[in-house]
Amino acid sequence: MIELSNRKVGLIGNGSWATAIAKMLSKNLETFNWWVKDEYVKGYLERNKHNPNYLTDVEFNSDRLKISTDINEVVMNSDIIFIVVPSIYVENCLSKLTVPLTDKFIVTSIKGIIPEHYKLVGQYLFDNFDVKEEQLGIVSGPCHAEEVALERLSYLTIAAQEESKAQIVADCLACNFIKTKLSNDIYGTEFGAVLKNIYAIAAGIAHGLGYGDNFQAVLMSNAIREMNHILKTASPVKRKINDSAYLGDLLVTGYSFFSRNRMFGNMIGKGYTVKSAILEMNMVAEGYYATKGVAIMNEDYQIKAPIINAVYKILYEGKSAAKTIEKLSKKLD
Repeated sequence: MIELSNRKVGLIGNGSWATAIAKMLSKNLETFNWWVKDEYVKGYLERNKHNPNYLTDVEFNSDRLKISTDINEVVMNSDIIFIVVPSIYVENCLSKLTVPLTDKFIVTSIKGIIPEHYKLVGQYLFDNFDVKEEQLGIVSGPCHAEEVALERLSYLTIAAQEESKAQIVADCLACNFIKTKLSNDIYGTEFGAVLKNIYAIAAGIAHGLGYGDNFQAVLMSNAIREMNHILKTASPVKRKINDSAYLGDLLVTGYSFFSRNRMFGNMIGKGYTVKSAILEMNMVAEGYYATKGVAIMNEDYQIKAPIINAVYKILYEGKSAAKTIEKLSKKLD
């Protein structure tokens, strides 16, 4: 059992959401270990107290940061480790690990699927790093990094098998502008955060094509029902799909202008190719990679998922966005 009074925390990642997590941690911890990808980012943070690339307005107290470019150093000196890197970089990032994770509590806030493995991050950790389910925590929204930077009131859901461990994570993150809720639905919280990104791409595509708010409302209504059907089939446990971790996260990702997945979909709807949209964005749209992963995972489940299927056809089969969304509209109610 990790002792709250003696917790040593590590953070892996230096993107926008990792920087937002760092801001929350800095509100609660005297110090924490922070792995960043290169010496430039490390030096800039130490000298200027800002991330040079993401959420650049967030100022850190450098005395609270123990920054390193050595992932093994951070893991070795931490009991609780937040992994906050885009899913497409997880395998490469963790491939440098020589220190075991078997005696750590791992917290992931990655809303994507590991490419080529087509697994949620939790399952990837179980299978490849001998992490047990009782060692895993999930941080989910609804919460945008940009609003954390602005200190706008935001909400997080913290899921873990044991409530006491979820509470430890919550105590690391909660502050005057962050409220937390605890859950034991590890799988549903993690998978729901992946699915909502795909639905946000669908919302963005529709917006880019000129569909209005009325259609968007119907699309989101159908999306939460589709998500519920998928989660019930993949993990049949009792959950309230209208909770913030599911419906709330879906709504903010589908509607907010801060949503990179909605932005990506909007570009596709306006006629960008997938490649040009990816190149133009400064951040990773997790839903793009998740779409293929969920489609492959669904080969086992055979769940009816018309919205996800429509997004897959547009992104991976090169189907016309206009025609595909028009066909989808006839299946919605």
